[in-house]
Amino acid sequence: MKALVYHAPFDIRCEDVANPDPLAIDGAVVRITHSGICGSDLHIYEGHGWAGPGFTTGHEAVGEVVEVGSAVRRFKSGDRVMISGAAACATCLPCARGRIDLCDSGEASVFGIGLGLAGSQAEAVGVPGADNTLARIPDGMTDEQALMLTDNLPTGWFGATRADIVPGSTVAVVGLGPVGQHAVESALVLGASRVLALDLVPARLAAAAAVGAEPVAVDDATAARVREMTGGRGVDASIEAVGRDDSIKLAMDVAGRGATISIVGVPQSPVVGVPSMALQGQNQTLRMSLCPVQSTWSTLIPLVLTERLHPERVITTRLALTDGADAYSRFHARQDGVMKVVLRA
Repeated sequence: MKALVYHAPFDIRCEDVANPDPLAIDGAVVRITHSGICGSDLHIYEGHGWAGPGFTTGHEAVGEVVEVGSAVRRFKSGDRVMISGAAACATCLPCARGRIDLCDSGEASVFGIGLGLAGSQAEAVGVPGADNTLARIPDGMTDEQALMLTDNLPTGWFGATRADIVPGSTVAVVGLGPVGQHAVESALVLGASRVLALDLVPARLAAAAAVGAEPVAVDDATAARVREMTGGRGVDASIEAVGRDDSIKLAMDVAGRGATISIVGVPQSPVVGVPSMALQGQNQTLRMSLCPVQSTWSTLIPLVLTERLHPERVITTRLALTDGADAYSRFHARQDGVMKVVLRA
């Protein structure tokens, strides 16, 4: 089958690889119809990955079940499904609650980063713990909407819920890629009275403004400008959706006294400087989280079906899987205003 394979920084190729199997009696094989390129995939593309060459990339995908192991109970061949970006043991209590990030076995693994699970930017993928890792795509939901529920929308939502937003809160979102855009919408659904959307890219600022955010261009004076916009107080909640050192610092700089700073961008540095005295002195809360996608589905699927959230709006570019190398290059260069790339197998 065809799949995208990482070879070296800035070198991802569409190649023939072995067909997957269900991995275990509780696993499944899913034929992929749509996969996405995530911002964290770009970290790998740039050479900030965790593994050497030769692995299949990608952790966002939807498709059709073609085979299940003998222990799978919730799914059968022919089911349309979305695949969580990560899987775990599926048997412990945290996993049963959807909190695979807290898996007792410590075996939670992300697809397509070279550390165990093959990626889903492919014609098919093997899925462990299928009853826990998959969700059926409901009637009335498109494949593209479901694709956003495999990582980007849950991460933006999780970042917002971890920011302690209450009705009337003033919120800043730093970084307006797909996760940041979803965090903007999520903050508004959670009752934020103002959402300040911070980014360098005019098209991304405009996209956030279109759903009700106040765009703020990032430059050397951004933190001071946010303070001025909030009467000198800073924001009540700050969500960082990039993972860069400078964007994490900006998320902290715009936070006011008693604020919560929620970081869901994947850090690109092993150590991030934290102004501990300032955090304590201002009674701020700092949270850094990886999203347990499965735990969000019971909330987010109804919000999408009732059109309270519109995750598909972030998709700007649709290409074939065989154009994957070009897709990565265009996404990395932000060519032609690209924000979210969807690959069709």
